[in-house]
Amino acid sequence: MVHIIGHRGGRNLWPENSLSGFRNLARMPVEGVEFDIHLTRSGEMLVIHDPTLERTTDGRGPVAELGPGKHREIRLKDSDGEAIPTLEEVLAVFKDTPLELHIELKNHADGTPYEGLAAKAFAAVERPGLVERSILTSFHPDVLADIRKVAPGIRTLSSFDAKSADRLGLASGLSLMKQCSDIIAVEKSLLQAKWDEITELVPLARLGAWVPNETSDLEYWLSKPIRQITTDRPDLALQARR
Repeated sequence: MVHIIGHRGGRNLWPENSLSGFRNLARMPVEGVEFDIHLTRSGEMLVIHDPTLERTTDGRGPVAELGPGKHREIRLKDSDGEAIPTLEEVLAVFKDTPLELHIELKNHADGTPYEGLAAKAFAAVERPGLVERSILTSFHPDVLADIRKVAPGIRTLSSFDAKSADRLGLASGLSLMKQCSDIIAVEKSLLQAKWDEITELVPLARLGAWVPNETSDLEYWLSKPIRQITTDRPDLALQARR
């Protein structure tokens, strides 16, 4: 069975990366949730996709520059007054569920990795006993290599798209990602266009597609012998799988 992973908590259904969205997803019979973390200057790991606040909140400026507790004063757009959640708060939502936790380690706005984020994220999932259900993810092989170094017992996932192929080369990039990750999730249009080349390099049991959201697209990818799909519409994905 192809696993269904709720992208940013199911962002086309609820405010992305919100506690309300995560709580709703936790009640659905999906296999996993995907979300993103940034590191602030005060050492807080915040669950938000962008390196800046403007798109998804009423705040402004870099996430990394937030002082201690300042995320509590910022509200998520299209929410009922919710603040940016911390990693620990999101882990608490899923602690007593069977869901896999796909945690993407984001970078600074200039693309440089956050120093120490991999070790801090590993410690955060280790404390409540969630290492076996957690997968740390990144687009960047240097970040994935750092995860392998500081957290050798946790699974890793590399995200791969057309920009990755342009930057690293399709075959050479996928070969590199295979060395530092257990799962490779490929953007759906690249995976469809280069299916033969990619599946020659990546075992189907280690391959995922992101991010199909329409019913016909979901049906297409759920019919493929891959490990997982990551979607903004887990409700439609469940209907398509049934």
